[in-house]
Amino acid sequence: MVRRNDERRAALLDAAIEVLAERGARGLTFRAVDAEAGVPNGTTSNYFANRDQLLIQAGTRVYERLDPGGEGAAEEPSGPQDTERFVELMVDLVAKVSGFRSGYLALLELRLEAIRRPELRRLLTERVRADIAHNVAHQAASGLPGDAISVKLLICAYNWLILEQLTLPEVFDEAERAELIRAAVPRLVGGA
Repeated sequence: MVRRNDERRAALLDAAIEVLAERGARGLTFRAVDAEAGVPNGTTSNYFANRDQLLIQAGTRVYERLDPGGEGAAEEPSGPQDTERFVELMVDLVAKVSGFRSGYLALLELRLEAIRRPELRRLLTERVRADIAHNVAHQAASGLPGDAISVKLLICAYNWLILEQLTLPEVFDEAERAELIRAAVPRLVGGA
């Protein structure tokens, strides 16, 4: 029975992510989540005490789906750990994040909502700081070129590029986006 409840909770949170991405934070209601999940009205309210709890847990769920168990994190690096390898990793990263469009858009909505909700702001701040620290530590241990500042600059640059791609995809065409991704690493970490 507990497993079924966990599966239902995850399905409701996935539906909440879709609602956030499609309708924004103001459109996130229990009824909207019930409809998106295809469950009877009142189901979401049985799992979440209030809207704040739903927002916070939806944010946690986005991160779970972006990094399900650290997939790929345990891979041993192959080949030289040079700028070209760094570029390959960044191309893969941008593709992965961009591939979860609704999750990224939901996170943007949650960030805006966090301005007004201190508990949500704390959760997102802790999570983003932890992600940055993980990326900096991973880069340092990997032998890839660059330093902590270059990793942070890449995070900032790619976040905005992903935002453009998901919200205004006509700003840069696919070839321009690929060129920007490939050009950022050597410029920010040094070396060609």
